[in-house]
Amino acid sequence: MKRIVIAGAGSHCGKTTIACGLISAFRERGLKVCAYKTGPDYIDTEYLRRSGRCEAYNLDTWLMNPERVCELFMRTSGGKDIAVIEGAMGLYDGGMNSTAEIAKLIHAPVIAVLNVKSIGETAASIALGLREYDREVNLAGVILNHAGSDSHIRIISDELNRIGIKVFGALRRNEALMIPERHLGLLPFTENTNYDFDSVRAIIEECVDVDEMIHISDDVRECICESSRPSVNHKVRVAIARDEAFTFYYPESIDTLRELGAEITYFSPIHDDKLPKADGYIFGGGFPEIFARELEANESMRESVRQSANSGAPMLAECGGFMYLCDSMTDIHGNKFSMAGVIHYDSFMTDRPVIGYIEAESLSDNIMCSEGDVIRGHEFHYSRVNQEDEFAFMMTRRRTGEAYTGGYTHGNILASYLHVNFFGNSELAERFLSRIDINRTLR
Repeated sequence: MKRIVIAGAGSHCGKTTIACGLISAFRERGLKVCAYKTGPDYIDTEYLRRSGRCEAYNLDTWLMNPERVCELFMRTSGGKDIAVIEGAMGLYDGGMNSTAEIAKLIHAPVIAVLNVKSIGETAASIALGLREYDREVNLAGVILNHAGSDSHIRIISDELNRIGIKVFGALRRNEALMIPERHLGLLPFTENTNYDFDSVRAIIEECVDVDEMIHISDDVRECICESSRPSVNHKVRVAIARDEAFTFYYPESIDTLRELGAEITYFSPIHDDKLPKADGYIFGGGFPEIFARELEANESMRESVRQSANSGAPMLAECGGFMYLCDSMTDIHGNKFSMAGVIHYDSFMTDRPVIGYIEAESLSDNIMCSEGDVIRGHEFHYSRVNQEDEFAFMMTRRRTGEAYTGGYTHGNILASYLHVNFFGNSELAERFLSRIDINRTLR
């Protein structure tokens, strides 16, 4: 299968915009497209999914081992003509989990997007560095972005041609194409639904040699991996919070729950009157602080969540879901809103992010793991919870080694800022569904 990685020399170079335009252009040529994002990012995948009208998956060797990354890629790309993989940050950022390592793992050629705003020939030195830093990476060429004029493009292109690096196209500065940002990432698509994918595709068609990129994407080798399928079958119903406030889910995580036998249904803490009938509930991440007023206004849903928790229904919450289950949420402006009141602590926004890969050791048995189990995940949040006890995990940052307690567990409730991927940690999904099975039998 054809495949190509859209990488960059760093963040904010336009990778998502160009990847979306290419996906849409490939689809317009009649190709069946599949989309991926390297690293743990939830937001970019939604733009990729919308542009290709296909699911988009994450390839991350911290959240899942390299063998599972290959398996996920091969399993989800079956029957497709071409895969577009958008990189994270710069090409080599992230060490063994970098875009470069993922590209080598799945044997894909790389196109580097260069932000050439306010630079000239120096852009060629950046591209040369990307190529020479690791010659095992198949750097097929570059796309210039944020160019100022035809002469600007010509100056840089001449230098790139001189050192043997192919230029697949150049895009001018265009504010209309830029996706707004929040914190350290893009604005979620659910808050940017008017984004004009057709205009992006039209500019890519005009400014990039799409057909040559399709040709280059065929310069691949086969990925060989073993497929593993679960043998258990839990007949349970899991309801997942999904609306404007709760959008951070890995599709492969939900697919893993289905493979283990779970029936999946969705509900909206903003719009629905009460929880649907289910055996267990998941409250994922997102930006609930943006919709705190709407969440507070839905008193019947908050009461329904409290009643279900008090009745012993298993509830798993990540990040924004953790905030929602607390007594209250205070936004960045100091406004305090009542939340579900399942966990008797308060969440509040801060002006500094907590971000990075985490190893979490369970401090006791809970609905997802046993005491002493060590699991991998990541954190990315601008909020805190004024928690004092009933901590779920001892967390250790991968990069710094800093250790601290985090997360909340009590009875059938597990809530934390930790994001995990069930495809890479299927034993966690199995434990969660088993706990639901046991709880249903006891009830």
